[in-house]
Order: sequence, then structure tokens, then C-alpha cells
Amino acid sequence: MSKGQVLVLGSNATQLGLRGGSTATVGQYLNETAVPALALLDAGYDIVLATPNGTKSHIDAGSDTKDHFGGDEAAYQRAKDFFASHPAMNDVRTLKSVVDEGLDGFVGVFVPGGHAPIVDLMQDRDAGTILRHFHAAAKPTALLCHGPVVVVSTLDDAPAFRKALEEGDDAGAADLARDWIYSGYRMTVFSASEEKIAEEQVLKGELFFDMEKALRSAGGDVSVTDKNFASNVVVDRELITGQNPASDQAMADALIEALDRAAA
Repeated sequence: MSKGQVLVLGSNATQLGLRGGSTATVGQYLNETAVPALALLDAGYDIVLATPNGTKSHIDAGSDTKDHFGGDEAAYQRAKDFFASHPAMNDVRTLKSVVDEGLDGFVGVFVPGGHAPIVDLMQDRDAGTILRHFHAAAKPTALLCHGPVVVVSTLDDAPAFRKALEEGDDAGAADLARDWIYSGYRMTVFSASEEKIAEEQVLKGELFFDMEKALRSAGGDVSVTDKNFASNVVVDRELITGQNPASDQAMADALIEALDRAAA
């Protein structure tokens, strides 16, 4: 018997604009999607995947490697098979449909990372509605790597906030984030120093803003590790955030612990 349904918010973005007019091909990270999802299933929870347009998320090519699974070929293959063929990854809903049908039946929500969520989910109105519901109900809300930046979708005008960040208008961004529901929450996210490495080695270009600055501009109490790509999970009330791909299992464990505690 299922312990309950966890909603997974996926991205549909495949292209990320960079300074100077270039773009990079992006997607969700395989391990950041599959490791927590499989852990939830193994723990007795069901998962429901929803994306902005109702189609399956794209996996970032840079994540399609056993290196993100500690070199474990079996774990890597299990994740690939899961994403390719498991019904939960292929019976995709739209964000709007899950909002319209009601969110009370979900016991928690999870947002994977990769650069893709900063393109669409970060400024998606339905994503904001979903996260506001889980905040108001104090239900476990877990976001990984670049996923934590999606919490700014709960702002009254998330697209304007994102535009202010791109333009370097710190005062304008802070003004748009007044009365943010997560203001003062402790949280983590893919660090500025980690992003520099990603820009140089993966994106081959510079982002318009880093994730630490985005969340601090909104009012988040952001902390990251001194060592790049060291696992780091921060829990504050219902909010569970993981810093980077290496945080996948630790974040999954924290989410399952929170879900089990809430059920008890």
C-alpha cells in the first residue's frame, strides 16, 4: 500500500541564454531526477511527474554518465532505465492540470536540478501556485542543485524578478521580493564558485546571474560549502534544499524522513 503521492516538478527547458547572446543546451540532471525518485519509490511512496507543457523533461547530456553515480555502472543503468521506461516518468501531467484538480492529495513535492529549471520553472505561475500550497500546508518541499531557485516562482511577479536579476538591478529585485513567503528561511543552492566551473567547462559561457545571488536577493538565508561539489543539505521547517549533484542521496534521505515524520 502506498504511503502517498509525491509531486515531482520537471522542466521542459532545453536552451539557456548566456551573456553575449550565445546559448547552451541544458536539461535536468539524470542523477538528480532518478536518485530521489527511486528512493521515494523504494520507501513506499508514489510519484507523479508534472511539467509546464505536459511533456517529458530532457536529460542534460552532461549528466548522462556513471560519474554522477560514484562510478557505479549498475546504479547508472538503473537510473537510465527508470527515466526511459518507468510509468511514473512517462505518464506526465501539466502543472496546470494538477493545480486545477487539487493539490491536497499530495504529501510532498520535489524539484530536480540541472540548469533547466532556471529557464522555465523559476518564473512559472503554476509552479508558484504549487509551492505556495505546500508552504501553507507545511508539507515537505524538497529542491535540489539549481532546483531551489524555483522557490522564487512564488513571488507576485516572478518574471519581473528574473528580469531584474538579469539586468543587475539588485534593488529592483529586492523590491519585487517584499513579503516573500520564504524570506528568512535557511537554504542552499548550487554555489557561485561551482557555477564558475560549470560556465567554463560545460556551458562555455556566462550566466546572467548566479543562484546564490538570486535567492539572497529574494530574502533567503543562503549557505554553501567551502568545498565545491561536497554534499550539503539544509532543512528549515518544510523546506529541504540540496546544494549540488552530490547531494542527491542525502536530500532524498531528508525528504523521506520528513515525509515519514509527517505521516506519523
